[in-house]
Order: sequence, then C-alpha cells, then structure tokens
Amino acid sequence: MKVETLTLGALATNCYLVSAHEGDVPLPRKALLIDAAGTAREIVGAADRHGLEIGLIVATHGHTDHIEDLAKLKRETGAPVAIHELDAPMLSDAMLSGAAMFGFAQEGASADRVLDEGDSVTIPGTEITLSVLHTPGHSPGSISLLGSGVLFAGDCLFAGGIGRIDLPGGDERAMMKSLSRLARLEPGTAVYPGHGPATTVGAEVAGNPWLAHL
Repeated sequence: MKVETLTLGALATNCYLVSAHEGDVPLPRKALLIDAAGTAREIVGAADRHGLEIGLIVATHGHTDHIEDLAKLKRETGAPVAIHELDAPMLSDAMLSGAAMFGFAQEGASADRVLDEGDSVTIPGTEITLSVLHTPGHSPGSISLLGSGVLFAGDCLFAGGIGRIDLPGGDERAMMKSLSRLARLEPGTAVYPGHGPATTVGAEVAGNPWLAHL
C-alpha cells in the first residue's frame, strides 16, 4: 500500500490517494481517495502525476472542507462516493455540512454507498481492504479506516490534538469513547489525520493530552 498525502483547501485539509504498488509502479493504476479537499482539478491533477485513476471516494465525514468539490470530482472521475449513513445528508445540505457557516459554496452531491461499523472498503482493483470504524464525536457519522498497520483517522485524532467537538453534531462523550477505542490499537499503527502531520498511535498515547487519562 502506498499513501500520497495532499493538503488542500482553505482549512489545509488532508486527503489521501491510497494505492497498491509493486516497487514504484502502481498496480493496478487505481486509487482510493480518502476525503476530497480543495478542487477537483487539484485532486485529479495529483492523481495523474502519480499515474493513478480515482476509482472510489470515501469521506471520513461530511464537513465542508472534506467534501469541498465532491460533486464535480464525482462527475469527472465517475468514482462512486461512500460515507457513513449519519453524515450522508451533509453531502447535499450546505447548512448541515457547515459550508454556509464558513462561507463556502457547495454543489450538492449524493452517496452511492452508505457505510457503518464493520463494513470495509477496498482499494479498487485489489484485494486490499480497510475496515470501517464508526468513531463519532466530531460529527455523528465520523469514521476511521483501519488497514494493516495504518489508520486514516479523519477529524477524530490528530498529532497532539483531536477534532473539534463544538460544531453542530459534536459530542464530547462520543469523542472520548472513540479516542479510547483508537488508543487501544497497536502502538506502531501509522495515523493519517484529517489535518496536520502523520503520527502513530503510540506517539499519541504517550504525548497527546486528550489521551492521557483514557
């Protein structure tokens, strides 16, 4: 598995192109896109530079900075969109997604697949799967994606911090439960968050103040 990190948009949101590689060559030339920050042009351009085609888009949650140009990206790539069922309404509602609050334009999109705890998503054209963990707190339908030695945490867990819980739909109790769950993963698990640098579960258990008393 290879992970290409793109940090895009006004809120410096991370999105990830995840693909299977043999050496430096992507095999097949398909990628899973986790979150869709920035513009469709930026994301498709990055995929092209890496010799990839986007075959599936998964949103870790429905906030505007993670679905910024999703409708156009879906049209241009033909890739289906998957999101947790509780956040799916945000794709077509600028009030629910926060786009109206932050002054962002939002073209409505729709989910092709709704996800829940225990589901899995597959890197297109491969047998590599990521398990869906329902990790609410930042939003009701926030998910994390867990693979072999890797976690895409969305806006649940950051390096040295956590996602906001003061936005509509935020829930401190749910967030602490989600963090407690992630803290029990293998310490060496690489964590790719929705904002900021990558980290590991072990580093966060040792140094993240939000995890200190879990």
